[in-house]
Amino acid sequence: MAKNLTPSIQWQEHVAPDEAERFASYGQQFVAIQARKSKKYGNGRALHRKQITAAKGSLEVLADLPDFARHGLFAKPGTFDTWVRLSNGGLDRAADHMPDIRGFALHVLGVKGDSALGNGPAVSQDFTLINQEVFGFPSSADFVDFVVAASMGMGKLLKFLVKRYGFLGGPLRLVSMVRTMGKSFSGFATEIMYSAAPIACGPYAVRVRLVPSANNGVPRPGAKQDWSADFSARLLEKELQWDLQLQPYLDDKATPIEDASVNWSSPYTTVARLRLPRQDNASPDGQAVATKVEQAVFDPWQALSAHRPLGDVQRARKVVYFESQKGRGAV
Repeated sequence: MAKNLTPSIQWQEHVAPDEAERFASYGQQFVAIQARKSKKYGNGRALHRKQITAAKGSLEVLADLPDFARHGLFAKPGTFDTWVRLSNGGLDRAADHMPDIRGFALHVLGVKGDSALGNGPAVSQDFTLINQEVFGFPSSADFVDFVVAASMGMGKLLKFLVKRYGFLGGPLRLVSMVRTMGKSFSGFATEIMYSAAPIACGPYAVRVRLVPSANNGVPRPGAKQDWSADFSARLLEKELQWDLQLQPYLDDKATPIEDASVNWSSPYTTVARLRLPRQDNASPDGQAVATKVEQAVFDPWQALSAHRPLGDVQRARKVVYFESQKGRGAV
């Protein structure tokens, strides 16, 4: 790597003194929304409520990785059983063609090491990825305020945005958000997915992305009408593959830890390969996998201590995800 692209271990988190109190409040706000939506749709998650489909496969950690990558899950070559959950990101169970954030979550099993939560051995190494390269808000406070307002309908959301950003800024902010959520999405087998927020990689900090193999095929017309049908048809035809890549922290300006709305400028390095073998999602076995995955926990804090989530957004997730898990009886 060029000198100005050398991964650095000089990153720091900046924890505000009121975080514990604020994050507890966020958790309760999300639980209230979750309970309201569960009355309408049945028991489920606060966000990413609609599971598109699920699959089982493996994650192969590659050999000869650079120094910054050889930590935790990626310390040495190996292959791990992996569950995959694909989802629409919203509070509601909206039709697939509606604008939304798309989620691609990995649950990597058989890992060895202490948990990021400090509660004993890690159960798994989870990666929660979305089809956006950056987080839509600079802070967890902005995100929570937006979600709470959005959960009450478009009128309340617009009123909130005008109050926060002004009579001109509010509508402009709404247009920007609609564009973000309406970003062209080709499908779960063909789209790059991102962590958006950083995690640790030993003494380093990294962001994660998942890049589909060209062999997964090209986007298909009409796929957005039923993302599950598109993905399941591909998986029935052949094995699907993705490269899992890490993007290292360089410095606070180019790769900030606390502001997940800023895109990092460092290069990505392939460290592992996700493989989903041919499988029939409509079969009894496929349906059993889907049920198991829907009931499971996918949480960035369900991770090795070597891959502890970093930054304001990730620290807030620690509390909010746990409250949501309790809210649906998953823990």
